[in-house]
Amino acid sequence: MSDKILPKWQLIANTLAQDIHQKQLQGQLPIEPLLAERFAVNRHTVRRALQALEAQGLVRIEQGRGTFVQEDLIDYRMGKKERFSHSLAAQSLSGESKILSSKTIHANDEICNILGITKGSEVLQIDALDFVENQIVGVCTEYLPLPRFDGFTQRLVEQGVMSEALRAAGIQSITRKMSRITARIPRPEVAVQLGQPKSQPVLYVESVYQDEQGQVIEYGITRFAANAIQLVIDPDC
Repeated sequence: MSDKILPKWQLIANTLAQDIHQKQLQGQLPIEPLLAERFAVNRHTVRRALQALEAQGLVRIEQGRGTFVQEDLIDYRMGKKERFSHSLAAQSLSGESKILSSKTIHANDEICNILGITKGSEVLQIDALDFVENQIVGVCTEYLPLPRFDGFTQRLVEQGVMSEALRAAGIQSITRKMSRITARIPRPEVAVQLGQPKSQPVLYVESVYQDEQGQVIEYGITRFAANAIQLVIDPDC
């Protein structure tokens, strides 16, 4: 079929797809009025072209935010020893955690049961953002038992990622005891932090880790942007 008999929206979609493949379009696409002006068509024609690109998996359309080039998803391989930082290193990606807050709290019964500590015990709560290549991909909350992890926040600041901070604290062998994965609608503030619509679900990942003696040392909750991360369950890693 020649270009002459293709509908305008298809011609636009083909042109934009070529721009994406050639890396001429990255990140957020121009808004619809600008694309309409570029191709001398109405916004309805542009919208249909963008919908076609979304169906091809080349872009994602986020309500109220715009249209974005769909980058390759980042693999998070979840196994007995593998942590998020290990998966990033295997993909030659750089990651870090930026601490939002750190405080001592009296843990609720659920957290105490998970950590295997006496009800009402104090724990260290760290709230942080997970970055990959300077992009926020996760909002996390970590709970660690006290007094064992007194001063741990500074270690995390110095090391940048949880796995290295734990090693710096003298824990050389860390294994995953349990993980639970659900899809949830994020709290409004989490959606803002991830830069996504409030109605878009996140991957809600709870993980429990233990040391070489089998003692639970960490209970973590991370809300991952589902359009950035895919979880790969690999018991052997």
